[in-house]
Amino acid sequence: MGRYSRPAGGLLHGGLCMAMKREACDKWFSNCVRHRDKHTCQYCHQPGTDCAHIYGRAKKSVRWSMDNAITLCRYHHQWFGSNPVAFTDFLTKIYGEGHMEILREKANSILKTNKALRKEISDHYRKEFRAADAHPNYTIVSYN
Repeated sequence: MGRYSRPAGGLLHGGLCMAMKREACDKWFSNCVRHRDKHTCQYCHQPGTDCAHIYGRAKKSVRWSMDNAITLCRYHHQWFGSNPVAFTDFLTKIYGEGHMEILREKANSILKTNKALRKEISDHYRKEFRAADAHPNYTIVSYN
């Protein structure tokens, strides 16, 4: 995928599906989520290719939080994007109400980013990914 990607369900603006810029911090974060989940769809347990955000990437306060993303296969990423109530039910079942409430509060906070912060996030997840790749029992630490 290039520097721009369409989120599952797309961002509609004037009837057009707009792409969201994907930077190095997004790439390394996605790699870490998929590595943590052993490249397995957390719903159907088939091979998983997509890093699916619980709260969309526009929510900067949780965009790069490991507790805000899971690995899904392409089919379930698109299906849950079209069925948000089912996605919420599934997430509540696996994580519990408490986790979802904490994530909701975190998502409602504000984080302003800049180039230096995004580089710091990218460096963090690149380091975490390489450590996890080198040591099978390593637990990836979230940036926030």
